[in-house]
Amino acid sequence: MKKTAISSIQVIDRVTALLEAITTHAEPASLKYLSAETQLHPSTAFRILNALAKHDLVERTSAGRYALGMKLLRFGSHVHGKVDLLREAKPVMEWLRSQVGETVNLTVREGDEVVYIERVTSSHMMRVEQVIGSRAPLHVTAVGKLFLSEGDEKACRAYARRTGLPRYTPNTLTQITRLWKHLESARKQGYALDDEEAEQGVSCVGVAVRDRHETMIAGLSISAPRERRQSSWINLIKKAGTDLSARMGYSQPK
Repeated sequence: MKKTAISSIQVIDRVTALLEAITTHAEPASLKYLSAETQLHPSTAFRILNALAKHDLVERTSAGRYALGMKLLRFGSHVHGKVDLLREAKPVMEWLRSQVGETVNLTVREGDEVVYIERVTSSHMMRVEQVIGSRAPLHVTAVGKLFLSEGDEKACRAYARRTGLPRYTPNTLTQITRLWKHLESARKQGYALDDEEAEQGVSCVGVAVRDRHETMIAGLSISAPRERRQSSWINLIKKAGTDLSARMGYSQPK
């Protein structure tokens, strides 16, 4: 078992070395160059490069040289998009926090959950904070509901079957008909609420963030103790969502 682990790590090290060697070359690189640069035997380098080429991580030219593959470029574009989102979101989130005085979160969807990727915290002694990297099911969060509302009722029912709509508090929506009705309202209103559905005593209001393709790529939310939530936050967070979406290339339909 130990040998397999060591061998697997060694392969990753060699893959990384080869990819780094390819990136240092302006043009597609020869096997001879890559082998010398990584100090790998040519047959070893060839086997690894051939495997990478099968997965489109490396491209082999007709002259037998190697360049980065299209799949790596696609991976890179996703990272670039997330970096852009974080960079553009921070000033908008700080503005929103200055208006409401509460914690503001940025979340994205991964499968059947939302993931918290950024936050700016409230100055209140008693405040709500979500740990960056933490996750929550879609149906118990304001932004998660908006992600669910992007699909149709069939997609929502499929989510309910996969997850079982687990209950977190007495307020959690665990019946599919009630959840879908709630999602339809959220879509029409342009915002969603979490009324102590994920955690008792905690309330959130969330809006969608869209890109130039009109796709919901993230969500902004305000989290606070339930007794401090105000209806005036809705227009403010809608403005923040519109501003961030515009920064991400989204144009409001005329």
